[in-house]
Amino acid sequence: MVSTRLSRLEGHRRKFMAVIDNTPECSRAVHYAGRRAKNSNGGLVLIYVIPEGDFQQWLGVEEIMRAEAREEAEAIMAKAAQTVRDTIGIEPEIVIREGSSFAEINRLIEEDRDIAILVLAAGSTKEGPGPLVSMIAGRGAAFPIPVTVLPDTLTNEEIDALC
Repeated sequence: MVSTRLSRLEGHRRKFMAVIDNTPECSRAVHYAGRRAKNSNGGLVLIYVIPEGDFQQWLGVEEIMRAEAREEAEAIMAKAAQTVRDTIGIEPEIVIREGSSFAEINRLIEEDRDIAILVLAAGSTKEGPGPLVSMIAGRGAAFPIPVTVLPDTLTNEEIDALC
């Protein structure tokens, strides 16, 4: 069960959240979430989750690997945030976590009670629509807030028309 959302209370605003990962479809999810945020006077939260279990080395090596993964995440997020600023004209909130994507997304939803909608985009590869979209399809209640899943065929122009 999710905590009551606060986005409709005075001093709060509804936030859309998009997941930044290394999939080609994540840019469509960010574009849609950003447009919806701008058009509804809301906010945009971008989350990047560094996968857990990548740092099972000796202590010194583990620290270096963790720092490199954090640097890479920060660079990816800086690029995504700049794209949002340039194309949509809003300032996104940036969140970088380490662990399981599912667990960290849910943890952030619980922590930030203004997040009201998670936006994902389906992939078009032979592996399927993507891990998070597959998770939603496999379970009725994968996330405690509404999830918008964009079809893999939408262009940014079509997304703009929808928003």
